Amino acid sequence: MFLIALTVIGVQRAFAGDPGGNKTGTAANVQDAQANPFAPPEPTDKKDPKYADQLKAYQDYKAQADKEPLAAKLADSVGQNQTAINLTWTLIAGFLVMFMQAGFALVETGFCRAKNASHTMLMNFLIYVIGVTGFWIAGFALMYGAQPVASLGGTAGLEASKEVVLNLFGKPFGLFSTNGWFLGGNVYDVGVYTIFLFQMVFMDTAATIPTGAMAERWTLKSFTIYGFYMSMLLYPLFGNWAWGGGWLSQLGSNFGLGHGYVDFAGSGVVHAVGGLCGLAGAIALGPRIGKYNDDGTINPIPGHHIPMGILGTFILAFGWFGFNPGSTLGVSGGGLNRVGIVAVVTMIASVGGALAAALYMIFKVGKPDPTMIANGLLAGLVAITAPSGFVGATSGFIIGAIAGVLVCVFIEIFDKLRIDDPVGAISVHGVCGLWGVLALGLFADGTAFYGGTWNNVNGSVKGIFYGDGGQLVAQIIGCITAIVWAFGLSYVFFKLLDKVVKLRVSTEVELEGLDIAETGVLAYPDFPITDRSSSVPKEFPLDTTSKLER
Repeated sequence: MFLIALTVIGVQRAFAGDPGGNKTGTAANVQDAQANPFAPPEPTDKKDPKYADQLKAYQDYKAQADKEPLAAKLADSVGQNQTAINLTWTLIAGFLVMFMQAGFALVETGFCRAKNASHTMLMNFLIYVIGVTGFWIAGFALMYGAQPVASLGGTAGLEASKEVVLNLFGKPFGLFSTNGWFLGGNVYDVGVYTIFLFQMVFMDTAATIPTGAMAERWTLKSFTIYGFYMSMLLYPLFGNWAWGGGWLSQLGSNFGLGHGYVDFAGSGVVHAVGGLCGLAGAIALGPRIGKYNDDGTINPIPGHHIPMGILGTFILAFGWFGFNPGSTLGVSGGGLNRVGIVAVVTMIASVGGALAAALYMIFKVGKPDPTMIANGLLAGLVAITAPSGFVGATSGFIIGAIAGVLVCVFIEIFDKLRIDDPVGAISVHGVCGLWGVLALGLFADGTAFYGGTWNNVNGSVKGIFYGDGGQLVAQIIGCITAIVWAFGLSYVFFKLLDKVVKLRVSTEVELEGLDIAETGVLAYPDFPITDRSSSVPKEFPLDTTSKLER
């Protein structure tokens, strides 16, 4: 702890950002809806063919500013206000996403059994604590330390030169950044800290997904180690490739594939990564006792509190208005006021998913299963997360409706494959996250502006339905990368972790419930808790002759 403290103090002292906030937001940050700057920057590249014109524009501005110093001061004030508006919106959106943690906790706990309620709740609580710590130490530095964000005042501490680049095929492949450990040094800055908060809660969303897929049989010790793995390695590196200036984002500028891999708010970066990690963990853990019979039949294990799960779904839907609209990282300048469209598209996709799931279940079993409708709504939200910034309402409804059917179908498929997912997290986040990434490559309509460029490629993002097949290719490459990285690496991680710290609780603990053995506290001490799934397959012999069923 003493060495960590010395390290933190050392990096804090070497700051060169704007921790006081008195230099962030000047005339240089003022821009109109088309992203045209009020104050032309001083050109530095004399080899640029436009250098002469840029120099003249800069000199003309400086001369005018000398004649009208009051106007220049007013421009500084406008720049600070514009930046402050964007900072405030990004923070509020981050707070909404943070509140989604409560939604995840309620959904997962409600859809699991009463005897494991404290354990499931505690995992959803601790992942926030572990995630913040790991992302603060190293995750943010690896992911975002080289990606400045102009809408938040330029975030002076994030420099493109801090990206570690591997040159392949004559092109730069960004792998990870090396700036911002412990949020110290030159990232001690108001803009950087704002983007840290926003990116951290996104990471935490990915991290909490496997807690549902692996619920009711996972030891807290192995879960804790997993939390640092997700926040310090798995999520940050894929996040760098997609959002931090890394190689996936540059598939457009390097190879002419649309605008490179595009993921507006994280169908792939957040949800697919979390869902695929959960898939690997569920396979490594094996199914819950009594879930599958030797003859291939499936025993349903119902959740103990469906109203809790439905309430959690509503909280998640509310928080998603921070997730998707918040990913504009502002509302002022450069076309960021499209935020209202992003919000409505998000809403429309969610109901498309819920309606499609309801109709599918009525057709399939004759009744509208509330748990599947809830998952359908979440599936629609997950799927629209990537394309939400680039599509309209009709496309949003179609994307959400397809996701609502996909989640129902894949929950059945995974059950037939004997992959036990107590809450449907793999299907909701993994499958529908990948669908959302692909949907952008299909439905992006080219109307979004966002300053006129995306991933260093001029123009608006268009899918194959609007004339850019290269964009779909970039999205497919992103999906393949996510599968290999998030599922492949996680499967190896969980298998190795099981050799050191057992992933799964003992048979006796699983039958009795994880609450007392793992947390020491029963969620419902005043009520008898029964377990309808009491059959014990041969591969799970009891550890003791007595069995307490709950």
